Amino acid sequence: MTETSSASLRQTAREWSGAIGQMVAVFLVVMAAKAALAEPFYVPSGSMEPTLMIGDALLATKFPYGYSAASVPLNVALPATSRVLGALPERGDVVVFRWPGDRSQVWVKRVVGLPGDRIQMRNGQLLINGVPAPLRADGTGRAENEDGSDLPAERYIETLPGGHAHPVYKLRPHSFFDNTAEVTVPEDHVFVMGDNRDNSADSRVPVSEGGVGLLPTDNLVGRVEAVLGSYDLGVARRRADAASWLSGLRLGRFLTSVN
Repeated sequence: MTETSSASLRQTAREWSGAIGQMVAVFLVVMAAKAALAEPFYVPSGSMEPTLMIGDALLATKFPYGYSAASVPLNVALPATSRVLGALPERGDVVVFRWPGDRSQVWVKRVVGLPGDRIQMRNGQLLINGVPAPLRADGTGRAENEDGSDLPAERYIETLPGGHAHPVYKLRPHSFFDNTAEVTVPEDHVFVMGDNRDNSADSRVPVSEGGVGLLPTDNLVGRVEAVLGSYDLGVARRRADAASWLSGLRLGRFLTSVN
């Protein structure tokens, strides 16, 4: 090998090494930003309809509640840790969190109860500290299922203590979730529920039965701020013509805030 070719190989190696180093640096910066600032998430179920729809892509900020092992942007079950710079959510916040049954899974629900609150469902109405959260009829809607089908749903506006108002769906006049025993939310936990009240395995359901149970705040990942984009997966399931799939884009939901 000549001296010229040897120098050329060394130069090429340096260039490749530099390029790889830059890619690693970019990757680390992106991961750090996702861990510390915000991260996108995807909605696979209808438990938060009508607020969130199947196929929504969400942006959740992580700094409002502080940081723990749950903040790491990896779909792995890391051991639970205490929070740094921790803060409690507010009633009404839509949150993403590590499911206590499998911390590699990230779920999304709404916080309705804080530590010390007494929570109960009675005849389909939420009671907080013995006081019913006001419900106002708001017409009807269509609740989508994971298979692309839908069914009619009564729509209500629920108002939590403090004034936060949000829509909820009621699929049936009487449901297994409509009446529950009163529970007191312990320290360092919150009570979460889905807005689709008859189709949500949430704090009303124990972890052993596939629900959330009382959610440890150490499992919180972040607060949902916005819908970045949305696609109706039912379009692809119902229509064989790939050219029509673009009609599944829900353009009206792109870059919309989440209440």
